[in-house]
Amino acid sequence: MIVVGAGFTGLSAADALVAAGLDVIVLEARDRVGGRVERTAFADGVAMDTGGQFICDEMPNVIALTRRFGMSLVETPLQGAFLVQPQALADTGSSFAESGRIRARGNRIDPRDPAIAGLTVGEWLARQSDPPGAKASYQAMVEGLWCRPIEEIPLWYLIDNDRRTISNGNELQYFAEGTIHVLAEALAATLGPRLRLGTPVLHITRTDGSVLVTRGNGDVLTARQMIIAVPPVMASRIVHVPELPKPLDGALAAWKSGTVIKALVRYERPFWRDRGLSGMIMWRDTLGLFACDVSSAQTTALVVFAGGPLAVEWSGRGRVFIEVEIRRRLVDALGEAAADVTGLLIRNWVSDPWSGGGYSDVIADLQAYDTEDILRAGAPPVHFASSELASSFPAYIEGAIVAGREAAVRVIATVQSAIATSASGS
Repeated sequence: MIVVGAGFTGLSAADALVAAGLDVIVLEARDRVGGRVERTAFADGVAMDTGGQFICDEMPNVIALTRRFGMSLVETPLQGAFLVQPQALADTGSSFAESGRIRARGNRIDPRDPAIAGLTVGEWLARQSDPPGAKASYQAMVEGLWCRPIEEIPLWYLIDNDRRTISNGNELQYFAEGTIHVLAEALAATLGPRLRLGTPVLHITRTDGSVLVTRGNGDVLTARQMIIAVPPVMASRIVHVPELPKPLDGALAAWKSGTVIKALVRYERPFWRDRGLSGMIMWRDTLGLFACDVSSAQTTALVVFAGGPLAVEWSGRGRVFIEVEIRRRLVDALGEAAADVTGLLIRNWVSDPWSGGGYSDVIADLQAYDTEDILRAGAPPVHFASSELASSFPAYIEGAIVAGREAAVRVIATVQSAIATSASGS
């Protein structure tokens, strides 16, 4: 059994397969595990998550993993006022609440309702009668979470995707002390020599009863079953012989990678709390920009996300521009104390070579209703898995774990069926 990719999807799939007694090899293109979850340290060694970070009580699989490996969680400090910028557009926060009502209204629509066929989120939003401020807040929320322009996202996909995020609305409830990336490393450590880093998979050949994998160095590995546990856009770049069935090839082509930049801005103390602020900031004049307090016993810091078209624009202007702009925005929102930055980490996920942007890929084909089902069915012995395909919490770490385990269940069933068929034939 070969698993391609050592993000949480691939690691979770391998963990389940090993537990079922199957021989597994995990091939990871990067020199680290975690995929879209990673960590980077400030100059003094304090590490922070520069990829996926937040979890909540409604995410049972990732919570169980933190307990399995004895990881401590930090409750995200959300006490205090939510700040909307510029303050002239704040409307005392009412537009943010109204944007939540727009979201709830959309989620009451049946994703397969013919009345919304061919509608993008942008087109649907334009038809709503809500105040401009509420619409702007909703657009900021969508582009900040799905990291693509609302003019590209099918409304049915957004509704279906949002419905699978089954939480009380506080997905920012916790982050891990010492980074959530440590959890990926702990899970990877259980695999021992089964995990091989720095091993990109470029070419896959399917034959009767087996799969041949050509690695980046030209070596060939053979397995009876394979799980491609990378995002759809990355999976679409692997060459298959024979070519994948047209429906499957089309399903892989229906996606675009999200785009996001994440920055961690460090301070000596959480000065914003002196003003009764939570550290949460949403910019309405710059859609897709958001900040949140991620201070812990180790350090004081704000995380700043730029998602969707904004991330693409900033990425094109370079790191110096991004740093200056983040500093300027925080000073405008929080005052001159925000200029006293003691450390700054910036992770630009736009066009990442091995996982695309963040937080996930997004379906951009208005008619691709069956894309996820086609990918889940795969082309056995080749199976596909990624957070995007999870039955719950797509685009989150929880979703990655769920997707990996769901794929493992499908593979185990296939293997057991083959064993049973062989035994009956003998």
